[in-house]
Amino acid sequence: MPNTFKTLRFEVVDQVATLTLDNPTKRNALDAAMREEFSEVVRLVRSDRGIRALVLTGANGHFCSGGDLRNIATAGLDNAGWRNRMQDLHAWLSELLTLDRPVIAAVDGAAAGAGFSLALAADFVLATPRARFCMSFLKVGLVPDCGAFYSLPRFVGVQRAKELMLSARDVDGAEALKLGLAMELHSPEQLLARAQAMAASFVHASPLAVSLVKRALADWGAELPALLDQEANAQALAMGSPEHRTAVNRFVNKEAPLFQWPVLP
Repeated sequence: MPNTFKTLRFEVVDQVATLTLDNPTKRNALDAAMREEFSEVVRLVRSDRGIRALVLTGANGHFCSGGDLRNIATAGLDNAGWRNRMQDLHAWLSELLTLDRPVIAAVDGAAAGAGFSLALAADFVLATPRARFCMSFLKVGLVPDCGAFYSLPRFVGVQRAKELMLSARDVDGAEALKLGLAMELHSPEQLLARAQAMAASFVHASPLAVSLVKRALADWGAELPALLDQEANAQALAMGSPEHRTAVNRFVNKEAPLFQWPVLP
């Protein structure tokens, strides 16, 4: 699939999509051009059922340095204008957050402001020791955006989310692993390969089961009766899927399962 974007690189190999933020002059800042191209890519991924997993990463030694402050300073928008701009961003961000396939973020270097929030839109976050996560919004008199009020407490809990948002301090890769922001830590040389291997494992997973798991966990915090009802409905659907029947047959015939989580390098 050819790449036709100016600030992003997008490729699909063996049903795994890799989206690379690539705007070296701005440390991959989420400027107007990138926001527009991001929207296009998210729509493309959602519409292509052949894509089984998505990897998000950044080029040039950084993930994403956040919003484009120079553009923000000169935008000249009033309150209604800023609200409309945020709602435009939320339109594609919500589609990414609710994508029914796994999303894996591979974070090296800066993941600041909206870049931090963007990493949290993934299901799994892998990082390097030199990764730097920062909810930097308060440094410029703003509140966290790009879905951070939804996603950050789900990763670290409400109290720690408040601390990270209100302190606007840096979190390196080792602390991100300790806090649960990152699931695994890898060298810069191994990071993307590990993320893509993880994504590739889902090519052999049941897309229905993956979708149902993500949908149920999106309702995390709901009352127990509602979650149990959702569980019963989801399992009934999964029981009737061809992937379930294939997996059971392979088990009975003592064959290796098709879906296997990749071993750590």
